Amino acid sequence: MIKAILIFNNHGKPRLIRFYQYFAEDMQQQIIRETFHLVSKRDDNVCNFLEGGSLIGGSDYKLIYRHYATLYFVFCVDSSESELGILDLIQVHYILQEVVMGGMVLETNMNEIVAQVELQNRMEKSEGGLSGAPARAVSAVKNMNLPEIPRNINIGDINIKVPSLSPF
Repeated sequence: MIKAILIFNNHGKPRLIRFYQYFAEDMQQQIIRETFHLVSKRDDNVCNFLEGGSLIGGSDYKLIYRHYATLYFVFCVDSSESELGILDLIQVHYILQEVVMGGMVLETNMNEIVAQVELQNRMEKSEGGLSGAPARAVSAVKNMNLPEIPRNINIGDINIKVPSLSPF
């Protein structure tokens, strides 16, 4: 069962809050702060499931979330809910964000909406792949078997003279 749906920005400011279990107002604010703290400190390329915080039910509850650009979509659920089913539901909420923003309809062309969602997914995948790029580049350069360091680099009409460098 879904206990709460929380959507907040990167600074923890709530954008949509729905509790399906009664909590006093001050307790709701504590849950929002704790949930934001738990999900915002996690790296974007780790699992989107974690045990609920101490305020929302502890190990009997799960937080299932996605981070899109400047928003966190978080569902607080009990153990009877399917993690993948909730992630699919979050995707629907994300698509809704592409259609309506600030009470105004942004786009009604379904092809354009789908294209934007696919673009967002591709960007997320490519960003994850780039995180290890610097280390891979250094490793590739160190493993190159060059008989000597090149002194001149010619690319088309461009000539680059390389100054003398010390070896790695």
